[in-house]
This record gives sequence, structure tokens and C-alpha cells, in this order.
Amino acid sequence: MTTSLRPHDLLWLSARDALEEVSEPWVAEIWHIGLPVVVRRDVDVSGRIPVGVRGLRRDQRAAGWVRPEQVNRVVSPEQLIAPQALLRSPFISQPPVQLALQLAQQNWPWPWGVTGSTAYALATGIPVIHATSDLDLLIRAPQPLAQAELQRWQQQISGGLCRADTQVETPYGGFALAEWLRDGRVMLKTNHGPCLMSDPWRREE
Repeated sequence: MTTSLRPHDLLWLSARDALEEVSEPWVAEIWHIGLPVVVRRDVDVSGRIPVGVRGLRRDQRAAGWVRPEQVNRVVSPEQLIAPQALLRSPFISQPPVQLALQLAQQNWPWPWGVTGSTAYALATGIPVIHATSDLDLLIRAPQPLAQAELQRWQQQISGGLCRADTQVETPYGGFALAEWLRDGRVMLKTNHGPCLMSDPWRREE
């Protein structure tokens, strides 16, 4: 189950001590196995999964590691955008969920999903979003995407319901769509750190 884990996937763990190398004291007070952790970008030579823990406040974020055998359940960003599920969400009145629903009711030529606080709220039912929350989005792009379609997406999310940011995931990392459309160059986030790229689909840069 864990072989295809990707950044932004939400993981539920089998035990409280499954989290390794987390030093922030609030984690022990707040986190329990009913709450997911999120896959982040990093590499561990022993094969552990890099994860992040979310607290109750915006400044409560902690990084740690998890062994694959400790993962009980995985929810990807794409699994959170079924229109009927969004309509049934207790957060449907919140602007980020309304915008996600608008996007989910249209056809797009790529897999996509929600990340960040909206994903956490939809996956857990915990009210970590509010009327002024942002919507973080993810587009899967194993191959280069058509500029016109990306412009249409960007126009759709800029309609004013809420602030929305899209990260595009290539085989080599993720980049900000708005930066790509504006500059034609991007800072690609990889497992080994950020790298300035003019073509985020080419490894040789």
C-alpha cells in the first residue's frame, strides 16, 4: 500500500509511537492515531516515509518519519473531490469547499485534488477552515500540459470565492502554477531541495 505514496497524501498510523524523530512537545499532547499525518518531501536511506504533523494552530507544524508497516490507511488529494461527497460535507458553506465543488463539476484533462487545510478538514471532519481560508490545489502532470487549459484553470480559481493556489506535480517535483504562467520559469520543489527550472519535466536541468 505504501509503495506509491506521494507528497500531500494523508496517512493514518497504527500506533502513537509510529512517529519517529518528532521533538515538538505539543505533538505528544495533541496528536493521536485518529488524526492523519501528511507525506512531505524528503528522502530516508532506510526507507522511512517523511511526514508532517498538523497541530491546532497555524504555527504548529512538525516534521517526522514513519516506517511503511505502520501505515493503516491512505487518502490522496484526488479522493477528496467527489462532487457528492463535497455536497455532503459539513463545510460546504465555506468558500474553499464551494470552489472545490465548482472545479469538481467540470471536466479537466488531468487528475487533480485538494491539499492543505481543506484536505485535512474534508478527510477528518475537523473544522480547520473558515470563511477566509485559502484553497490549496494539486494537479498531477506526468507529461507537459497544454498552456491554454492551464490558463482556463487559473482563470476559474481566480473568480473571487477565496484565494486559491495550485501546485503542479511532475515526475521530478512540484511547482507553483501561477509562477509558471507568469514567468515561464519555476522553483521546483524536489525531495532533495528546491531547484530553479525552465522545464520542470526535464530531469537533466
